[in-house]
Amino acid sequence: MVPGAGVIPTQQGLTPLDAARAPGVTGLEPTPLPDSHRRLRIAIAHDWLCGYRGGEGVLERLIQVVQQEHELAGLFVMFDDDRPIRPAIDTAPKFVSRVGRLPAASTTRLRQYLMPMYPRAVRQLTDALEAVHAKKPIDLLITSSSAAVKNMRPPHGVPHLCYCHSPPRYVWAQAKEYQRDRSLRSLGLRFYGKNYQRWDRIGSSPDYVTRLLANSTYTAEQIAQCYERSARVLYPPVRTDFFTPAMERVGQSRADYWLCVGALEPYKRVDLAVLAANKLNQDLLIIGRGTESRTLRRLAGPKVRFLGYVTDEELREHYRRARLLLFPQVEDFGIVAVEAQACGLPVVARRAGGAADTVLEGYTGALFDEPVMEQLIAATIRCPRRCDSACRVNAERFGERVFDAAIAREIEELCGVGR
Repeated sequence: MVPGAGVIPTQQGLTPLDAARAPGVTGLEPTPLPDSHRRLRIAIAHDWLCGYRGGEGVLERLIQVVQQEHELAGLFVMFDDDRPIRPAIDTAPKFVSRVGRLPAASTTRLRQYLMPMYPRAVRQLTDALEAVHAKKPIDLLITSSSAAVKNMRPPHGVPHLCYCHSPPRYVWAQAKEYQRDRSLRSLGLRFYGKNYQRWDRIGSSPDYVTRLLANSTYTAEQIAQCYERSARVLYPPVRTDFFTPAMERVGQSRADYWLCVGALEPYKRVDLAVLAANKLNQDLLIIGRGTESRTLRRLAGPKVRFLGYVTDEELREHYRRARLLLFPQVEDFGIVAVEAQACGLPVVARRAGGAADTVLEGYTGALFDEPVMEQLIAATIRCPRRCDSACRVNAERFGERVFDAAIAREIEELCGVGR
């Protein structure tokens, strides 16, 4: 395990849940933001603004932390489709690469096919940052990246803090999966992937990135393999103030249905959840949309229902009522699993990726090793009941205030401000 700001060490003689309650354990308790002796000027960069997912949740909090204590010099992105996302992001002064302004580059999926142009887009953002710095110097560059923007080179003498959601999967961990078919994208990756790897490794070196933060132990391990660098683990912020248990139902039994939440894409392995529900004649509600929707509907038995898109309030209600959440995929972190626990809902998850950090076996859920229906079913049988309080205590480790305080400390350390 890579030590870092968000890693939770289990103290000797304590259960994992006791350790989560114990005072003084790294990353568990929100600490006050540090007092800064001077106001810093900070630039933030993000790969693209084309929807709201976990990465944009991190970006939103980064902007809010910077604007609370310092000055935001600008938000630099490769692509921007101009749709509203969140007020903090929408109102930030933006700089978009010229590649991102090409016709349909930002407003369609074309950006996925422009990967060979990502280095050019990053150079354009680097030039834009240099121009901003020349007018009024910046003190720090923060990048939020799972693609290419972390390869921006900061102005001379300016530290660069990168929050890495994942090394780009399409050229590293999942390169074979992305190159499996005969699509244009696969052909391009086979032809250009190795060159992109070399560029990405150089751009993640200490010459470009002063300090790397990873969103989970799993991602830190990926960073070590891909870039031969260590990274501190800082878990992304989860809205634990919004996702809460229903106080009027504390102590009451939950409804007897399973829940599955997320994009209906192949790597999410929702098919395992459907097969398990079919096998046990178990009620299963699936929230989300995606390219696998038709396939999964054909696979589903009479007890499986697809709800599509729901509001945050509706999602919270299901977290509060369901028997358990099925989380059969491998995610870099997996915010859904923590949102569910914040509402007292136990999680059945793969023992891989971020779930290994967020789900406590026997306390807040059950883990299974291989992506097969039989192991998932066995985990649902082992999954603890009436563990709402344990789930809530565990989820509070990942709250927004914990993240805010940790990011503020990182800024303080790199820029030499504060106490």
